[in-house]
Amino acid sequence: MSWPRRVMGAALVVLVLAVPPWLLASLAGPPLPGWPTGVQLQDWIADPLTPQTLTVGLTAAAWLLWLAVVYTVAVTAARRLRAGARWLRRLPLPTPWQAAATSMAGAAALTTVHTPTSDLPNPPSPVSIDGPHQHPTTVTGIGAGEGVTVAGGWLPDETARQVTAAAALVWLRRRRAYQPGRSPGDAASLTPLPDTVTAVQAAVADRQPPPAISTSAAVPDLPAWVAFTGDGADDAARGVLVTRLLAALRDPPDTARVLLTRTVLSTLLPDLAAAGVTVPGLRVVDTVEEATGLLPSVAGVPAPPGDGSRPPVLVLIPASPSAAAADQLTTLMTGRAQVVALGAAPLEWTWHVDRHGHTRDARTGRTGPRLCVLDRTAATDLLSILAHPTTAASDGSASTAPPRQQSDGGVHARIPRQPGRDNPHAGTPGPVASSAVQLRVLGRPALLIDGQPVTIRRSAALQVLVFLAVRPDGATTAQLVHAIWPGLPVHTVTGRLYTTLSDLRAAVRAATPVTVLASTDDRYHLDPERVDVDLWRLRTAAHHAAATLTDPAAAWQSVIDAYTGDLAAGHTWPWIDPPREATRRLVLDAHASLAAAHTDPHDRLRILQAAIRVDPYNQDLHQRAADELTALGDPAAAHRLLHTHRQLLHDAGVPVSDPPVGTHP
Repeated sequence: MSWPRRVMGAALVVLVLAVPPWLLASLAGPPLPGWPTGVQLQDWIADPLTPQTLTVGLTAAAWLLWLAVVYTVAVTAARRLRAGARWLRRLPLPTPWQAAATSMAGAAALTTVHTPTSDLPNPPSPVSIDGPHQHPTTVTGIGAGEGVTVAGGWLPDETARQVTAAAALVWLRRRRAYQPGRSPGDAASLTPLPDTVTAVQAAVADRQPPPAISTSAAVPDLPAWVAFTGDGADDAARGVLVTRLLAALRDPPDTARVLLTRTVLSTLLPDLAAAGVTVPGLRVVDTVEEATGLLPSVAGVPAPPGDGSRPPVLVLIPASPSAAAADQLTTLMTGRAQVVALGAAPLEWTWHVDRHGHTRDARTGRTGPRLCVLDRTAATDLLSILAHPTTAASDGSASTAPPRQQSDGGVHARIPRQPGRDNPHAGTPGPVASSAVQLRVLGRPALLIDGQPVTIRRSAALQVLVFLAVRPDGATTAQLVHAIWPGLPVHTVTGRLYTTLSDLRAAVRAATPVTVLASTDDRYHLDPERVDVDLWRLRTAAHHAAATLTDPAAAWQSVIDAYTGDLAAGHTWPWIDPPREATRRLVLDAHASLAAAHTDPHDRLRILQAAIRVDPYNQDLHQRAADELTALGDPAAAHRLLHTHRQLLHDAGVPVSDPPVGTHP
């Protein structure tokens, strides 16, 4: 109802309520002038239909009718007021932080042009150190002082960025260690990272890091001696432990930055203690006295060049060390160590920590800094990227199945089993070679219709296209939701997925009547009869090359020619790393097999150099190219090549191994 009609209705109600009583009071007097006397009753009984009695009766009826109208209006108004009160009680009022964010968003809307935000990704189900975790992940935004909340804990901004750096190093280490054509059965190194890691990656994916982050920026400011008590004491100890190890990520492998007793390790991380996992930077001792004896040597290690000051060594001990050990620690730790005791201890500082990481001085009651808090699963997930960066259990969610092998001149060509040979949705090169709809996912993703790019407004829609290109057999609604919106319950974002798919279909429908996105048996998939996907053609060419017996060099060259760039280049969706690396390895294997098929060393060197351009971090390719240079009589060039590679790895923070030149056959 428009406001003029509302005003007219309100005026009519006022007239109905005010005018009748005014007229009745003016013309007939008050409704009750007085009670009738006995004589008047006798006269009314003797003659009831007199003009006076009729006037009184009509006046009474008019008053009763007006009272009925008043009652109806009052009941209706009361009902609407109760409904409004119930709505107000259900209305979620904004918190101060939400109100502040709303104010800033409103100010930004007045001064900036709106740009669509990127949706957060979700990786396939990962495997951690002690097996798969059923650990639902909840991600919140990251901003100044907000940090990242995940299922099982909270991380400050700096720690979250350290986690993303460590995760990137995991994939760089895997790229360095892979041996093209010589690593059959190496699908384990394509295992996605654990849930907690990918959740943190998703939270910081679209955030620009500070210009420079010191290794000590994420280390909490702790007193020299402090005891943790409260519901979050153990979680805070795990958070401080993980934070300190992440800060020492670039330290030499034999450097110890955290000392703790086996009792403390069994309390905080029993799975890690039982597995006997070695984490770089972590030294486990039997007693506090042993930690005291090691402290002078580990605390005296100088900081790496250009890394600034090194944070003190963290020592985690039980609540009640012996008096001698406490005195010795006090003497040694000045400026070089921080001691954290688990539980109440007779120390100068005792912090009560709640399960959210908020600290309070138990003596003065003052609030302290908020600490990183992690439960056992979250801490184990984060430590897994430090403890076992290149080995993990095989996971069915990896993008490639067990490899097929083809012997060619002593080199085993590792070619993953190609999707599409045994599923109804996979395409073949023939029917789609002249397709008007082309999906390019190698390099910068793009959907082309008749050679013209289609504008895809939503980042989630672009993720859907790439995700379905990686999985030609399709994906369910739950799989798409978990991949694109990590940590959110499926039922809460299913509508968002349907909106994304509807928007994608509308964008395609505006350019062509061809159906690109199909749905079969509750699975979404790309129509292989109507869509030409460059990734599918690359996989088909690799499958053909692995099976060909005549002219293998031409077959391997067709694989190399089909590769036009990294999968979804420029995008940092956490789920993209395993299929991206699998696709890269497919092409590296093709280069290795093609090089092995040539007898001319100059041709082999040229092909290996092309492979190095595909993956400049791979150590095996550099060593093979160095061997070819040495065989051609140019050891100086071989030395320069290996030195450049080692410098590249060093700059990226990847540990470097130095096999001698000429070790490969």
